[in-house]
Amino acid sequence: MPHSRASDPDPYLPHHGASEHVVDHYALDLRYRVEPNRLEGVARLDVRALEEIDHVRLDLVGLRVSRVEVDGRPTKFAQKPRSLRVRLPQPLAAGGTAVLAVTYAGDPSPARGPWGETGWEELSEGVLVAGQPDGAPTWFPCNDHPGYKATLDLTFTTDAPYTVVANAPVRKVTRRATTRTWVFERTEPMCVYLATVQVGRYDVVPLGGDGRAQVARTAGQGTAVDHDLDRHEELLSVFAELFGPYPFATYTVVVTPDELEIPLEAHAASVFGANHLDGTRPADRLVAHELAHQWFGNSVSVQHWRDIWLNEGFACYAEWLWSERSGGPDAGALAHEHHARLARLDQDLVLTDPGPDLMFDDRVYKRGALALHALRTAVGDDAFFGLLREWTQRHRHGSVTTAHFRDLVAERCGQDAADGLGPWLDAAALPALPR
Repeated sequence: MPHSRASDPDPYLPHHGASEHVVDHYALDLRYRVEPNRLEGVARLDVRALEEIDHVRLDLVGLRVSRVEVDGRPTKFAQKPRSLRVRLPQPLAAGGTAVLAVTYAGDPSPARGPWGETGWEELSEGVLVAGQPDGAPTWFPCNDHPGYKATLDLTFTTDAPYTVVANAPVRKVTRRATTRTWVFERTEPMCVYLATVQVGRYDVVPLGGDGRAQVARTAGQGTAVDHDLDRHEELLSVFAELFGPYPFATYTVVVTPDELEIPLEAHAASVFGANHLDGTRPADRLVAHELAHQWFGNSVSVQHWRDIWLNEGFACYAEWLWSERSGGPDAGALAHEHHARLARLDQDLVLTDPGPDLMFDDRVYKRGALALHALRTAVGDDAFFGLLREWTQRHRHGSVTTAHFRDLVAERCGQDAADGLGPWLDAAALPALPR
């Protein structure tokens, strides 16, 4: 099967992203006032043409642009409700680069689409950003295509009582009378939907002894959160053993004072609601799931949304592996339990192309995990976990397709093992689970 290109249009988000250019780096200098929910700032984008272009199209939702410069000179632009078109002073040939500076402001709000509300969301005190799959343009202009990665610098000024958490370690904090400016380190390459900023009255404390992980929560949540995350250091060690070294500089768990419907992953961070970490350990499997996304989804990312099983199936299987290693049911028992449940549901989902309406269907998660368990059963633990470690190492900070995974399975485990994935990945009918 030929590998698709990231520059191919993504049919699941046909009105997002541009295939004629990429942004290699974003530098955001933003100011935010919490009480009026007012955001303003400048985004500087290092743009590289993939073919000859005379304009740059960017995604931007709900915020008003007042000025655009290209390589330091003002230029003309046109804005629609969900996009920004910038005219280039002269065409860029394929491989040519330009720096765009976009000045913008507004009262940010979530984007509303087929998957509900995504992006910038006000809390009772503060803000969270949950960008998957189409929420990044609610707070900065970007090329919102899942197959492109960029580094990001963030400088964020907000009201003094609040703490800011983002995708990278804090480089410095400058305090003034009524504001604080948070400057973060440059990120590793990442998809823009994984960019985040979290604003709240948080205390940030270490999570484990090596200083790599930390948790941001309010003072009143400390006892409950500490209880529910007391095995997090062990969890991180288990995943590093099974999947390879943790791929980023740090990892931050954010626990909002508000309840949330579901936890949210971001590059080098995960966000949970107060209901998920309440002192009774209600979401232990979800803590494992979101951490696993740092390897599967955030470091190794899909080029197109149709391959989302490579994110969610792997993270779901990581839940079962953690259960196996932490005294719960083993992965085999969980696989047979969930296979029986899936067998009672409609058989109308093809894992490698579920369609935009079903891309977050629970069957994508569970069937993807079952496919991995079937592969593990066929090839044995040594080959299977060697395959996973090679997958995360070879494609670290990169973008992949299902075809890449099949090729690696064939290379490491043999063509019969790769062919055995076919019924799980390409057909709607649920295969029998090997025993």
